[in-house]
Amino acid sequence: MATKLQSLASCIFCKIIKGEIPSFKLIETDLSYAFLDVGPIAAGHSVVIPKYHAAKMHELPDEYLADALPVAKKIALAQGAEDYNILQNNGALAHQAVNHVHFHVIPKPNEQEGLVVGWPAKQVSQEELQSVHNELMRKL
Repeated sequence: MATKLQSLASCIFCKIIKGEIPSFKLIETDLSYAFLDVGPIAAGHSVVIPKYHAAKMHELPDEYLADALPVAKKIALAQGAEDYNILQNNGALAHQAVNHVHFHVIPKPNEQEGLVVGWPAKQVSQEELQSVHNELMRKL
């Protein structure tokens, strides 16, 4: 059974879900709403939002997460790009611009279009990895 829907009156995504702001809706389920991004970085760039207002993914009930990814998958298939990104950010430092959980579905048709990602990988020792692993395992 789904958790009660929750919205925030001042949230742009909650307003889109309620139809107070128009959107190019792609898919709507009981728990998710998907639409074209109005500032796309590639043709077909879409956004999937849960119908539950939570700023960060860890605050979102699991059933909303379970519903959102199949919606993202359908959109990715419909976009037809062999390569694509599913992007979800949590917090301002992680580049989240709207404080409502959302998933971007971004086709990557070529080097010029779509998401550009930097990946500043670090060299770490096995001891450092073991220490981090131990800490996470204690918390899991």
